[in-house]
Amino acid sequence: MHYDECSTFEKQIIRLYYCPGIGAKSFWRIVKYWLAQRHTIIQSADLQQIGFSPQKAEQIHQRWHQMSESTLRQMLGEQQLITFFSPTYPDLLRRIADPPVLLFYQGEISLLQRPSIALVGGREASMYGRKVCERLVPPLIAENYVILSGLAKGVDSFAHESALRNHGKTIAVVGTGVDICYPASSRHVYEEICQAHLVISEYPMGTPPKRFHFPMRNRLIAGIAQGVCVIEAKEKSGSLITAQLALENGREVFAVPGEIISPQSKGCHQLIQDGAKCTIDAVDILQELTYLSCL
Repeated sequence: MHYDECSTFEKQIIRLYYCPGIGAKSFWRIVKYWLAQRHTIIQSADLQQIGFSPQKAEQIHQRWHQMSESTLRQMLGEQQLITFFSPTYPDLLRRIADPPVLLFYQGEISLLQRPSIALVGGREASMYGRKVCERLVPPLIAENYVILSGLAKGVDSFAHESALRNHGKTIAVVGTGVDICYPASSRHVYEEICQAHLVISEYPMGTPPKRFHFPMRNRLIAGIAQGVCVIEAKEKSGSLITAQLALENGREVFAVPGEIISPQSKGCHQLIQDGAKCTIDAVDILQELTYLSCL
């Protein structure tokens, strides 16, 4: 939704988010105070009451009152977004240690309400990785799962492409603004996902790719999905970060084995040795998730 479609409370959340000089800890301290007091007023005395120094409280007070609604509208433009408090914000993502306050998006936001499986893996994946995606994705789609990945070269793109080719739904979680396609080689996939599926990011439009964005992006993948399946990951692949984050958030982790002499699958083999479910068929994923949903 656009800014004008947000509730009054959400508009205040967005205003606070964009208020200069307020970090994540300060943001949540103020929001918790608002929720307890059932108002969204920023006064220096109130801020001091919840632990801000007089100097910091006055600084926030001044900056808050300097940020007008017209300024916010100008900053946001036509961007579509949801807040942590929006009904369409994914419930599983709310439960992670550091959920994003805002999610920017293009496409069908309702897809966040459907169960999803993340398929992630190496950027230098081989034809084997593509074939694995083609084997796993159709049965997952048949069971109404959305295919979630990070739009990167290799396994991520294979997973999105397979979902599109098999008439399923897919979500791309990106480490840039949703208006930027990175890498450029994923352009054909990106454009189709924007039209009839979903691209999401915690970064506003125009945000370029930066190295630290992608581990942050991985926590969203791990936070949204019911489970994470790793395909063709090297020993130090970023996909292993996603798998670790999934474990920390109580998600199931699956790993597809490869040739034991292949460095492309060394990370997957390590995950299996560490307790990830060895996955050779979509049934391995579906049985595990069905069992967990019955507990």
